[in-house]
Amino acid sequence: MNPTPATPAPPDPPPSLAQQNTRLLAVAFVLLELIVMGLFAFWVVLPLARRSADDLAGLMVLSAQTWAELPPATRPAFEVELLKSHALVLRADPPGVARDEWHPPYFYLLEDALARRTGHAQHLVREELDTGTWYWASVPAGSGQLSVGLSASRIDSQPVTAFFVAIFVGFAGAVGISIWLARRLTQPLAQLEAASALIGQGGMPVLLPETGPLEMVRLSRRFNAMAQQVRDLLSTRTTLLAGVSHDLRTPLARMRLALEMLRDKPDPGLIDRMDRDIEQMNQLIGQVLDLARGLAHEASVPTDVAALLQQLADEHASTDTPILVNCPTVQLAVAPAALRRALGNLLQNALRYAPGQPVELVGDVSRTRVRLGVLDRGPGIAPEHLDAVFEPFHRLETSRSRATGGAGLGLAIVRELARVHGWQVQLQARPGGGLQAWITIEAPPQAARV
Repeated sequence: MNPTPATPAPPDPPPSLAQQNTRLLAVAFVLLELIVMGLFAFWVVLPLARRSADDLAGLMVLSAQTWAELPPATRPAFEVELLKSHALVLRADPPGVARDEWHPPYFYLLEDALARRTGHAQHLVREELDTGTWYWASVPAGSGQLSVGLSASRIDSQPVTAFFVAIFVGFAGAVGISIWLARRLTQPLAQLEAASALIGQGGMPVLLPETGPLEMVRLSRRFNAMAQQVRDLLSTRTTLLAGVSHDLRTPLARMRLALEMLRDKPDPGLIDRMDRDIEQMNQLIGQVLDLARGLAHEASVPTDVAALLQQLADEHASTDTPILVNCPTVQLAVAPAALRRALGNLLQNALRYAPGQPVELVGDVSRTRVRLGVLDRGPGIAPEHLDAVFEPFHRLETSRSRATGGAGLGLAIVRELARVHGWQVQLQARPGGGLQAWITIEAPPQAARV
């Protein structure tokens, strides 16, 4: 019996963005600290140390020569003052045999300075005394040699210790700052991930705070705009389902009644009414499908706006309701079918709610934009309802009742067409009574009067 092969262990998850940023920032900080310390040591500390070592070597040589020239009676007082003021000791005994041992870095500079002043290289002799550690050098004094001792306490600097302490403190600080910066950078991304996961689970998206760096503000702003669109889509979907189910019941009820009546007595009038009900239902379903599909974007082509308005007027004009066109001749890069449909919906509303009154199609052309308006003399819309009428299935019972209105999707389709093509649609009360509906299109550079 063959043994069952072992299941390979899952690969380790990759490090998080915060961990990657922490490591990279920590390494960058440490490298930057090393570079700064190296430059500071090479251009600042080392020149100062060399100058100090040269001055000390000169003092040691001068002290030995001065001691040799003084009368023997005054030499003890000179030695006491030299020890008290400069921590230097003079003695006639030779310094002994120097061993090749490690000295603090400053004493190597002192050895070079002494070699330049005495003319021969030498290695300082280290000696442990009751008073501490001393370093001895042989210096010419008169016709002989004199030992000059330097207390290690006189050079009270520890560059190596300072270097390692600075490295440790700098590394700890770099890690701390890196963690803080990494969290500060990745926290908005974590919030974005949580909000995106909530959308993926079908929940209501949460708006992100638009704070922090410019890139995060832009990203949060775009996500919030997307989240708002998702909210609107969810709300529109609910409204569409409720509106369709409500508006289909009336023609279905009439069709059921007609069918019952046809069982007893066939009537061509009932059949015609059923046919009209089916057509009404078909139009409603088509409009709902248009909204559900989002009304795909149409390519822009050069279009004669005045001719388009005139065609709409010719198609919808009647003897009872004249349609007047007032638009200069202008070529504009625009989606013609979408613009025709949007203006057609606005024009149908004007004809429906202002029967017997003239309707105007107006074009206002400037250097930066083109405004196309449909102006009527109907009952108008109250200011508090100017935005609400763009919602699907929204009807105004007082001025635009269901008896005279359509399915309540015309303005919703106009708003969706405007959103897809980057236009602005606006309803305003018309001075003198009525309503004016405007579609504003930003004119491209090639738009020009002809």
